[in-house]
Amino acid sequence: MKGHIRQRSKGSWSIVIDVGRDAETGKRCQHWHTVKGTKRDAEKRLTELLHSLNRGSYVKPTRLTVAEYLEQWLDGYVATNTAPRTRERYEEIVRLHLIPALGSLLLLALHPQHIQKYYATALESGRRDGKGGLSARTVHKHHRVLYEALKHGVRQGIIVRNVAEAVDPPRPQSKEISMVGPGHVRLLLDAAKPTPYYVAFFTAVYTGLRRGELLGLRWCDIDLDLATLSVIQALQQLRGGQYIFREPKSRRGRRQIALSPSLAILFREHRTKQENDRRLLCRPLVPTDLVFSHPDGRPLRPTSVTRAFRAIAHSLGLEGVRLHDLRHAHATLMLQQGIHPKIVSERLGHSSVAITLDIYSHVLPGLQEAAARRFEEVLQDISVDAPAIGIR
Repeated sequence: MKGHIRQRSKGSWSIVIDVGRDAETGKRCQHWHTVKGTKRDAEKRLTELLHSLNRGSYVKPTRLTVAEYLEQWLDGYVATNTAPRTRERYEEIVRLHLIPALGSLLLLALHPQHIQKYYATALESGRRDGKGGLSARTVHKHHRVLYEALKHGVRQGIIVRNVAEAVDPPRPQSKEISMVGPGHVRLLLDAAKPTPYYVAFFTAVYTGLRRGELLGLRWCDIDLDLATLSVIQALQQLRGGQYIFREPKSRRGRRQIALSPSLAILFREHRTKQENDRRLLCRPLVPTDLVFSHPDGRPLRPTSVTRAFRAIAHSLGLEGVRLHDLRHAHATLMLQQGIHPKIVSERLGHSSVAITLDIYSHVLPGLQEAAARRFEEVLQDISVDAPAIGIR
C-alpha cells in the first residue's frame, strides 16, 4: 500500500503517500497532503495522487504560496523570455491584481473556484481607484497571464495541473471600430498641417502603420526611387522613459509597403527640411536617423504624438477618434475600393488574411452586394447565342 487516509478533525483529512526510500539515508519517505471535505473527497484525492505517482508526474507538496510562485515566474521566465513592454504589463497585472487577490493561498491549494471568485470580484469592484469594476477585456487579460504562469509551473513539475483551464473567464465584447470616412480624414489632415506631426499623420493614413512602426521608421527604411517603405522596427517607450526599438512580432509584420506618389513627394520635402535643420545644428542627417523626430534627432514621445492627434480630433468635434483609427481608415478605404483583402492584410502586417477579414467584417456586406451586382451584369452582357462551355 503506497498511501492511506487519516482523519484529522471533522471535515479534515490527511493523506499519507509512501514515495519510497531516500537514496542517501535509506530511510522511508512519506509525504502528507491535507484535504478539506468528506472521506470520499479524500479517497478521490488519494487515487489521483497514487495515479500521478505511478505515472511519474507526482509533485512533492510545498509551502510555496501563489505570490511567491508568481514572483519567481516574473523574475525567472518572464524576465528572460518576453519583450520589455510585455514584461512591464505582466508585472503590473501580477503585482497590482493577482497577488493581492490570490497571493496568500498555497500554490497547491489554488482551486478553480478561487480564480472564478476573483474574476467576479474584479468585474464588480476591481478598479484600484475604487470607482467600480474592471472591464471584461481587462479581466480576460488577467486570466491569460495567470494561465501562462500556471502552465509554466506544470512544465517545470511544480504543480500537477493548470487549474486556470477549468475556469471560464469573462468574454470580452468586440470593440466597435470608429468609422473615419474620406471627408473626416481630409479634415484631420488639413487641421494637422500647421503642426510638427502633419507628415507623420499623413503617413499613417497612406500606409496604415501602427504608432510604434511610424515612430521607429528610419530614412534607410525608405527607398524614394522605388517608392517603397520597409517596416523593420518599432519604437517603444518603457515606464521609466527609456526608448527601445523592437522587431515586428511576426514574420509578416516585417514587410514592404508601396508608397503613393503624393506620400513619396512629401517624404522628399520632409527630408530636405530635416537636412536643413540638422545643418543649422552642425549635425548631418544620416540614413539611420529617424524620419519623425525632434530637430536634434531625439525620438518623439509616443504619448505626445497621441495627445496631439486627440487635440486635433477634439477641435473638429470628432470625439473618440484615435490615432490608431487612421490605420483602420487606410484598410477600410482600400477594401471599399475593391483592393483584394490579401493585399490589405500584407500592407497592415497581419499574420493572416483571416485577421483582416475578422476586424473589417463591417466593410464586407457592401462589398458582397457590389460583387453580386457585378456578377449579374457579367451574365446579362453575355449573348444568348454564345457557345456553351462543356462541364464534366
